[in-house]
Amino acid sequence: MPILFPSSPRRSAGQLALAGLCGLALAWGAAPAAAQGKLEAQYEASLAGIPVGKGAWNIDIQDDVFAAAASGGTSGLLKSFTGGSGTGASQGRVVNGALVATGYQASTTTQKKTEEIRITLDKGNVKEFAILPEPPVDPDRIVVTDAHRRGVWDPMTASLLRVPGTGDPVSPDACHNSAPVFDGRMRYELKLDFKRMESVKAEKGYKGPVVVCSIYFVPVAGYIPDRPVIKYLAAQRNMEIAFAPIAGTRILVPFWLKVPTPLGPAMLEATSFVTSPQPPRVAKTQ
Repeated sequence: MPILFPSSPRRSAGQLALAGLCGLALAWGAAPAAAQGKLEAQYEASLAGIPVGKGAWNIDIQDDVFAAAASGGTSGLLKSFTGGSGTGASQGRVVNGALVATGYQASTTTQKKTEEIRITLDKGNVKEFAILPEPPVDPDRIVVTDAHRRGVWDPMTASLLRVPGTGDPVSPDACHNSAPVFDGRMRYELKLDFKRMESVKAEKGYKGPVVVCSIYFVPVAGYIPDRPVIKYLAAQRNMEIAFAPIAGTRILVPFWLKVPTPLGPAMLEATSFVTSPQPPRVAKTQ
């Protein structure tokens, strides 16, 4: 479930863990989809086995358009201290089988404020973006240049990992990926390496294989180098992500994500993962 990297200047240990867990908006360059499909998923976040958040993720890929939307929030004990929630959405066209985003919107609400991010894209290039309310200029933040906003993916569209070829998409080849992401504030790279194959079973829906990849976060611009959460994520070499398929397509999406923390493992895992293929729409005759 893609959520923006955190941007507030101070983080408790619990917040750091959840940030590292939910902040990994995975990005792997949208490429031609093999068919049309749909996903309705529910996720639960936990820290050292204790539930700390819940979320939902819906993806709909049609013949010529696609849409994706996610929502989530803190729960349990964490909600008492750092209550917050967020939503994100992306939409665009399917051009020659490729998912091409045209717009991205995200909103986060905490006990102190609400923030909105809007991005307009054209063929992978950021045409317009805004953060509302506009944040103050921080001289310690590395500047994002126009060049940093070209050839990038928004967090939501980028979460769709496409595996080329004609074989089983749930394979080691899925982990041969890296991609640039711009989330409205930060520009960063995410890289994958193959780790292993596993089998999973959601409480509802998907039961079958997943491909597990190591994941690495490389900040590029738009961040404050001395911020603890950035240092922590960039230094991690034991983060893992498991990908499961959207039925009827060659698109994979995260089934679970694990991030080690000083307080124990932070985990985001699908409890419900209901996916189905969708046949191409029949053109209406005049």
